[in-house]
Amino acid sequence: MKNILTTLVILITFSLSAQKKETYIYSIKGKDTLRMDVFTPENINKTDSLPVLLWMHGGGFSGSHRAYPDDGSLVKYAAEKQNYIGVSIDYRLLRKNKATGFGCDCTKDEKMETFKQAAIDYLDAAKFLVERAKSLQIDPTKIIAGGSSAGAEGILNAVYMKDYFVSNKDAYNNVSFAGVFSCAGAVVDARYITAENAVPAVIYHGTDDQLVPFGSASHHYCDPKKDGYIMLDGSEIIVNQLEEFDTAYAFNIVKGGGHEIARIPFEDLEMIFQFFERAMLNKDVIQTKIIRTK
Repeated sequence: MKNILTTLVILITFSLSAQKKETYIYSIKGKDTLRMDVFTPENINKTDSLPVLLWMHGGGFSGSHRAYPDDGSLVKYAAEKQNYIGVSIDYRLLRKNKATGFGCDCTKDEKMETFKQAAIDYLDAAKFLVERAKSLQIDPTKIIAGGSSAGAEGILNAVYMKDYFVSNKDAYNNVSFAGVFSCAGAVVDARYITAENAVPAVIYHGTDDQLVPFGSASHHYCDPKKDGYIMLDGSEIIVNQLEEFDTAYAFNIVKGGGHEIARIPFEDLEMIFQFFERAMLNKDVIQTKIIRTK
């Protein structure tokens, strides 16, 4: 499969204002050809190994794409303004065109399988980058896992619940994450966050999110009698775990905010990357909660 993927790398390269873009196929799974857009600073030196923002878009596991304007703008910003390698990925949209969607009529088993496969797709994307670290000029020890909404659920489960969802963990022995950037995400069980996998995190969430719980609650607040009843641990519970392990975090709480807080907080990007500069590179343990009102 590796040789096949190597020959299928799409060399679509063009210059933007201060970064260049290349698109790669990182995996083929059934009918799904999964691509990533990789943005590199135009002024990168040949000896540079840069940190990475590896981004997973939202869309309820049924829609959107890696090049959606907001997602594309974020990874371009990372390359142009922060001297990162910015990467935005496709993944399998397992709830696309499904009559039950991803709400309370979607069964618990289907939800768990969706979470599992999204986490695996994300890990496969990270593995692709790590295996090509030299040619892509990335530092594989400085990968920030980022995502919004469904993408945030995907990356959080990949970072914190790999032991739960992945049976062939040896395949990802060389994959590690240095930080998390989550907008309105949750994990299936925050007890899987340990001293070993707790990494610095920037987290955004609205307290009145009715799709992805802020605390510990059922997904979409489904009634226990519904097929789609499944408990999730949202941002508040994740941060509590990080605090227990003395891990750096910046928790942005929007009182009264709903699922619109899943949007990318462009107005805060400078502050977010400064946090990772301190927490990831300088190892500062910063723990802040920023409370805003909708």
